[in-house]
Amino acid sequence: MKFRNILAAALAAVMLGSLLALSGCSDKTDKNDKDDKAAAKPVILVVSFGTSYNDSRDKTIGAIEKAIEAKYTDYEVRRAFTSQIIIDKLKERDGLEIDNIEEALDRLVADGVKTLVVQPTHVMSGYEYDDVVKAVNDYSDKFDALAIGAPLLTSDEDYTTLAKALVTETADYNAEGTAIVFMGHGTEHESNATYAKFQKTFLDIDANNYIIGTVEATPSLDDVVAELKAKNYKKVVLEPLMVVAGDHANNDMAGDEDDSWKSVITKEGFEVECVLKGMGELTSVQDMYVAHVQDAIDTLQK
Repeated sequence: MKFRNILAAALAAVMLGSLLALSGCSDKTDKNDKDDKAAAKPVILVVSFGTSYNDSRDKTIGAIEKAIEAKYTDYEVRRAFTSQIIIDKLKERDGLEIDNIEEALDRLVADGVKTLVVQPTHVMSGYEYDDVVKAVNDYSDKFDALAIGAPLLTSDEDYTTLAKALVTETADYNAEGTAIVFMGHGTEHESNATYAKFQKTFLDIDANNYIIGTVEATPSLDDVVAELKAKNYKKVVLEPLMVVAGDHANNDMAGDEDDSWKSVITKEGFEVECVLKGMGELTSVQDMYVAHVQDAIDTLQK
């Protein structure tokens, strides 16, 4: 009888050990499953030109990213910049490391991401946007589902939405005798026609004192000054037609150098006020990018 009791106790101990081992194995398996699920979580990669102006970056690019993150909680939101000069400057000056587009895509592949939505924050489909599309398409065989969102100004509705948003934003200083001038970048790309179309959109909504010019193309600063004189404006408010209030806004537009827009227009006899606010700060603009992300996600589901 004593032997039987000892044997029973031994068998019970073995069975208990086996159960504990199985339990431990199950926990480990669950952990691996969770890790796999985490690695496979779909990603929205927000791609921007970038800026070295930290405050503006947080208020614009950062705000757009947060708006997308708040809307799409099932996705991880990541960042990439296309300007290597800015990436290098931020790393050297601030110790801030940001992926370029290729690095970001390589990281996504290494992390096992299979569903990817890329949303550029470009204003229009110029050279920078084309480069993003090309880079992403080169990785198309690395993902099971892949979509690229449209730039800010794509559809006719986009133009109208943005024009109305800017009119609303500038209502406090939209007074008689005042011209509100938006400075765009300008490009040799055929997409430079965006500026003429956007100017027409302002006219279509009766915002006749809103004028668009560009730094590097047409309409030029000379074109802007000619229109200001022709319509006898007294005051000019300058703002960037750019997502970020970066180098162009702070120097080319609002700088103290003789060739800045502020200096040139002031010398022509106008009272000049500069508003250093990137369009990315506007909730309405953030919402437009969120809508473009949704359009891209919808293509994944077809």
